[in-house]
Amino acid sequence: MTKEPKKSKQQRATEVCRRMEERYGNRGSALRYHSPYSLLIAVMLSAQTTDRSVNKVTPRLFDLWPHPADLAGADEKDVEEVIHSLGFYHTKARHAIECAQTILADWNGHVPDTMEGLTSLPGVGRKTANIVLNKAFGKVEGIAVDTHVFRIATRLGFTAAPTPLAAEQDLLSIIPQSLWGSVNETWIQLGREICSSRAPKCDICPLADLCPSAGSALRSPAKGIRKK
Repeated sequence: MTKEPKKSKQQRATEVCRRMEERYGNRGSALRYHSPYSLLIAVMLSAQTTDRSVNKVTPRLFDLWPHPADLAGADEKDVEEVIHSLGFYHTKARHAIECAQTILADWNGHVPDTMEGLTSLPGVGRKTANIVLNKAFGKVEGIAVDTHVFRIATRLGFTAAPTPLAAEQDLLSIIPQSLWGSVNETWIQLGREICSSRAPKCDICPLADLCPSAGSALRSPAKGIRKK
């Protein structure tokens, strides 16, 4: 197979972002939050768990511990009891408390607004930091690559990276920086509605003509793809 020139890949990526913004750009975040602190904790809790599940536990969580200083002094078992319906709740409870303690000790009780500061917090990686910077502080320093974005980027042929973290660098190299901010939210919507992991609906996908994977998928009804 002939390798696609970078310029062609950049043009496809720009068109993908344009269509996704047109289709999903008016939708807000699925996670409910009211401050940088509540967003940070909500995003941390959302790892390998649906946003809907997180939204079910955060009202009580933030009612009990509304500020970093409150959560910093919480008992781990009490936090676990509130978020026990989420996956990996033991680890998440510990990281949430440690994160709040670090914010209190090192950042005067305020969530840092830099990539370096955020990734210095326990349990916070680039994906979480990118989301918090973008939504809470209006800063765009990268693209938050979660499982949906990783899957879509791979199917579109934008990356062959083995991990989401590595895939981010591929996306940053072909997507104009002015478009980075909306990639995570809009591509997530496509992943949930159309480009699912097991049965992508390529026959109704607005990106089918731009996707190298769509042609083979449409010819494989055994995998759950309907023919056009």
